[in-house]
Amino acid sequence: MPPHRSKSEKNDGIAKHLRRDPYEVLGVLRNSTDQEIKSAYRKMALKYHPDKNGNDPVAADMFKEVTFSYNILSDPDKRRQYDTAGFEAVEADNQELELDLSSLGAVNTMFAALFSKLGVPIKTTVSATVLEEALNGAVIVRPLQLGQPISRKVEKQCAHFYSVTITEDEARDGFVCRVQSSDKSKFKLLYFELEENGGLSLALQEDSAKTGKVTSAGMYFLGFPVYCLDQTTNSVAAAKDPDAAFFKKLDGFQPCEITELKPGKHVFAVYGDNFFKSVSYTIEAICAAPFIEEKENLRAVEAEILSKRAELSKFETEYREVLAQFTEMTGRYTKEMQEVRLACGNYVSKLPDK
Repeated sequence: MPPHRSKSEKNDGIAKHLRRDPYEVLGVLRNSTDQEIKSAYRKMALKYHPDKNGNDPVAADMFKEVTFSYNILSDPDKRRQYDTAGFEAVEADNQELELDLSSLGAVNTMFAALFSKLGVPIKTTVSATVLEEALNGAVIVRPLQLGQPISRKVEKQCAHFYSVTITEDEARDGFVCRVQSSDKSKFKLLYFELEENGGLSLALQEDSAKTGKVTSAGMYFLGFPVYCLDQTTNSVAAAKDPDAAFFKKLDGFQPCEITELKPGKHVFAVYGDNFFKSVSYTIEAICAAPFIEEKENLRAVEAEILSKRAELSKFETEYREVLAQFTEMTGRYTKEMQEVRLACGNYVSKLPDK
């Protein structure tokens, strides 16, 4: 009979297993681009995904390790920290994993849904089945005309694919694809690149966010850097340090990987990211030519946010220094008060009795 291992010992074993160099795990160089890292992750995630490997424990461990490594290298701050000081700098035990809901059992899905409702951010990833069908060209792609919205319902962990064809003028003027759900359902807006074999590979994804009475997501290809805000960035650090929730709020404001589309055919998809139910949505593709003023306003707002992010970073350094001094002085004050009280007590005790 094998010796019994405690829960902490098992966790230590997992941690040690996950501490292999992330670059080695993904098979990329240390100077690899974000796109090269993302591409390597998707290939390996598909290879070791539980959907394709049954109950193989080796594949399951590899899938976790690949996901763990990607969560470090896909985040600019974590990657820089790891390159500088290794795993200790990125607090390896607190890394968030992205969950593929299609691979979770009913009980785990219920717990995930509960945590999500309680406000705990849970990152989800697109089902490996959907990605593999897209790569093999085994998905139905419906045409989407510019300015003609389509409303449909997609089942959970499934996707509807749409193709949009744009001219050279439309590509130069800019292009927007947006999706809304009036019942506030969770979904992902996906953009796929066409492969030489006719298949589709995932290039971009945007999670839906609540905006007023709907959930929405959009992709903007306007010929200049467009930013998006990841609400889950630094959520673990923020939970440990309340001040971080303020100072790190804009850290998730990062530029999108693709700023413009070439003339021709482009494929988008709406993925049902709900835990239990289908998603009702409306998708629309728009040429940005009539929205010159809106584009300029967008550039101005983004510049303002970037400036404020830089100000917050500088202010955080100053704040931390002053806070450390304040903590030191209040600690010294408390110590001096205790010593004064003790001295006074000793003095009174030594006075002669009348």
